[in-house]
Amino acid sequence: MITSELVLRESAAGDPIAAAARLKALEGIPVLAIPPEALELAQRLAQALALPDRAKADAAHVAIAARNGMSFLLTWNCKHLANGMLTDRIEQTCRNAGCAAPRIVTPEQLTEGP
Repeated sequence: MITSELVLRESAAGDPIAAAARLKALEGIPVLAIPPEALELAQRLAQALALPDRAKADAAHVAIAARNGMSFLLTWNCKHLANGMLTDRIEQTCRNAGCAAPRIVTPEQLTEGP
């Protein structure tokens, strides 16, 4: 498992007690950097997906994973990320930027088989 600087920032926000618990759960997990190319890709993704301003961080999660060569992006966000109606646009936007999109899955989808 790997996380990103963006996940750490988001986890630190909100209720201080809940934030502390989230950050504790992330302790010891390797952290991906946010490469400069990810910021440009995040903008392209946000535009391609017509994301509202409040959801632009969702595009950044995909871009950070893609630019770091991650195979999977684990999320519970089924509106803007793990949404089959958006998969083609996400993959095409990443391809146009010269990288592969991660496979975006929910925790239930990312389980070992029998």
